[in-house]
Amino acid sequence: MVRETLRNLRRNLTLTLASILTVAVSLSLLGIALLLQRGVSNATDRWQDGVEFIVFLEPEITDSQLGLVQEEIERSAAIDSYRYVDQAESFREFNEDFFPENPEITQLVTQEIIPPSYRIIPKQLSAQTIEIVASGFETKPGVKKVVRATDEIQKIEKATDVIRWIVLGAGAILLGTGLLLILNTIRMAIFARRREIEVMKLVGASNSFILVPFMLEGTFQGLVGAALGMASVYGANRAFEEWLASENVLNILQSFAVDTGEVRAIGGLLFLVGAIVGSVGSAIAAYRFLDA
Repeated sequence: MVRETLRNLRRNLTLTLASILTVAVSLSLLGIALLLQRGVSNATDRWQDGVEFIVFLEPEITDSQLGLVQEEIERSAAIDSYRYVDQAESFREFNEDFFPENPEITQLVTQEIIPPSYRIIPKQLSAQTIEIVASGFETKPGVKKVVRATDEIQKIEKATDVIRWIVLGAGAILLGTGLLLILNTIRMAIFARRREIEVMKLVGASNSFILVPFMLEGTFQGLVGAALGMASVYGANRAFEEWLASENVLNILQSFAVDTGEVRAIGGLLFLVGAIVGSVGSAIAAYRFLDA
């Protein structure tokens, strides 16, 4: 069966390459769309509790400096509520949310270097109010930085939603095209060997014996295309990580990073989709011929 599958692939080399490349491009677009969705989800998870900006403190902040910052928060009439997150809780969040699949990285980060923070919700959730209140803490002694979650995060989310749906639509169309190419490739392979198949049926060959090499051929095309798609997704994620690590990127955008475990899950899904597309396309072509 394997030998027959390889013979079929060599006979239809041009169509096989076209099918593989179409599946690869479509699954690459699907993987990039899933990366966008995961990145936006990672970013918005930090703000899901209604926190509109975070005041990160220096890890070595003194008690007097901490008291002054908290006094300023309690005295401000523009702040509705706040929550103090100490180093222990911040360290736990770091381990749970950012690098669950990278223990070698978490081992390099100790609790002492993780900054404590105040999670603050202003009374008026407008961009102007948040900017005024947040900027007042940037010059306070002991404050490391202030990260805002104004309407910019919603703008980013809406923009990525549009991009994701466009990419998903293009990927779905190309994936359908890849399925049709695989179907036609298998149908042409069967047609080229129709006399041989008729003789095999006359001497008692079962349908499964005839079908399996063609199904293996389609599955092989889908899997190779999926492997190429996975490689492109890993490359795109790597390039995105390098861009996030550059000095010109805003701190708030760094939370869009997708960790290795999530990328592996997306790659596994692409591999599964490629196998299904290849096997379904070849099965449809083979069964239609045998039924005829």
